[in-house]
Amino acid sequence: MSKILVEKKLAESFTVQLAQGDITLEQTDSIVNAANEYLQHGGGVAFAIVQRGGDVIQTESDAWVQQHGLVLHSLPAWTSGGKLPAKYVIHAVGPVWGAGDEDAKLHDSIYGSLRVADELHLESIAMPAISTGIFGFPKDRAASVMLNTITEYFEKEKSNLKVVRITLFDQETVDEFGKVWKEILG
Repeated sequence: MSKILVEKKLAESFTVQLAQGDITLEQTDSIVNAANEYLQHGGGVAFAIVQRGGDVIQTESDAWVQQHGLVLHSLPAWTSGGKLPAKYVIHAVGPVWGAGDEDAKLHDSIYGSLRVADELHLESIAMPAISTGIFGFPKDRAASVMLNTITEYFEKEKSNLKVVRITLFDQETVDEFGKVWKEILG
């Protein structure tokens, strides 16, 4: 279980939270995996999710790619949570820093993840700092894109979600997201 550091009610029935902890232990309806387009979960958050959730997540991911093709930034895939506390894993393809149009791609992966959660009729979702690890996206910039996208989603869409939790593992990422949180959400 993560430690909630700060939260803000953005609408009558919706709260966004910043937390520190292990996303694989989150007891939300779903967690977001920072995935690659092939859904090969060999490193970073993806590897940790499969390690804790079991091989069924990789098996279901392989089947998804076989049936639907490569995963796009704007159209995340989803699988069961396997042995995780979360019922689902939403696999959002994060942009690789330096590949071009990174902000738009990160926006699309966050917006798409929230849309998938709504399509699955979920009430809570936890997501990591997508692309800030091995994909090299600057943490402060990712925080800005993520928080602005979450706010935008709930201004534009009718949603069943009640909680969106950004779950961060290390202190450096917590510090960077905390600074941006103050700038954007007060």
